[in-house]
Amino acid sequence: MRIFVIDDSPSVVAKLCQAVEAIRGSEVLSFLQPREALKRLDDQTPDLILVDYMMPDMNGIEVITHVRRNALTAHVPAIMITSRKETDIKLAAMQAGATEFLTKPIDETELTIRVRNILSIGEERLALAAKAASLQRDFDAAMKTVERHEEEIIWRLSKAIAARHGETADHLDRVAIVARMIAEELGVGARQSRMIFLGSALHDVGKIGLPDAILSKPGPLSAEERRQMQRHAEFGSEILNDSSSELIQTAQRIAESHHEKWDGTGYPKGISGSSIPLEARIVAIADVFDALCSKRSYKPAWPIAEAFREIVNSSGTHFDPACVAAFCRRWADIKGLFELQLSDGDPVTPQQTSKTAPTFQLSRGSA
Repeated sequence: MRIFVIDDSPSVVAKLCQAVEAIRGSEVLSFLQPREALKRLDDQTPDLILVDYMMPDMNGIEVITHVRRNALTAHVPAIMITSRKETDIKLAAMQAGATEFLTKPIDETELTIRVRNILSIGEERLALAAKAASLQRDFDAAMKTVERHEEEIIWRLSKAIAARHGETADHLDRVAIVARMIAEELGVGARQSRMIFLGSALHDVGKIGLPDAILSKPGPLSAEERRQMQRHAEFGSEILNDSSSELIQTAQRIAESHHEKWDGTGYPKGISGSSIPLEARIVAIADVFDALCSKRSYKPAWPIAEAFREIVNSSGTHFDPACVAAFCRRWADIKGLFELQLSDGDPVTPQQTSKTAPTFQLSRGSA
């Protein structure tokens, strides 16, 4: 345990050091100049400070005040040594953060007992801090294991759902990656970006509740079939509702609202603007863009450049303009991701978009 002894009297310093050095396990650093001691706080943080009150350059109360203002030493105990009896001095010292007082002439037995008691408390504090750090490491490791298992369960379930309604695992991967890119560009933070990345994988979980005849139908849906298809958003919300998991809560908001539109013409609730959860606004873009670029039994794949134009042209109607802007800022990364798998090399930038992109049914759920 490191102890600072601060006193302008060499004889007092010698006496204090002699008494304190006799305490096993202690290292004593002595200072005749208070400012020299304060300079050493950052690189040799003490476990205890003994400081005289009456010193010409800086008194003990001022020293303790500086110690308390330093984040590294704010909680270091300090014993002030003084021959003064005035109550106001002791009150000022207590207000500054003095832990104990010793009165001159110093009784070595009393000094040793007080120092040992304070060091003992410090050792217990360090032991508790070490135990807390160990428990935190164990907790973090356990949480990482839980998160890995959580991720695996979600991805396996989502891929099973995708296989049932004719989509591929690649679709889920791309939607998740694009959604995370948009989230990151919006500055939502690493934790929420991860939630959106994983929660997006369950955006169509409600399709479990739809008849196979609708999911596998190769041609256009009738008005009634289309109405039933749209119910997958409600089914998904019901499946994921009432969870205590923050991740599943995020997935529930996405499943329920990823077909809502910025202008209020979406489903299932017809909400608009910022009333639509941000996660759902983000995933809506990722889902529609991938649906446009992917071949389905009921439609051909769009070229990436045309799909990009459609997203931009739908800003303010179908999509949140801020999310579309974030999508555009990450376009180079998104385009590269899709070119790896879908082989469309037509370069396009936001400035090259036009209002002439073709329109037709995007997907059974995306329209």
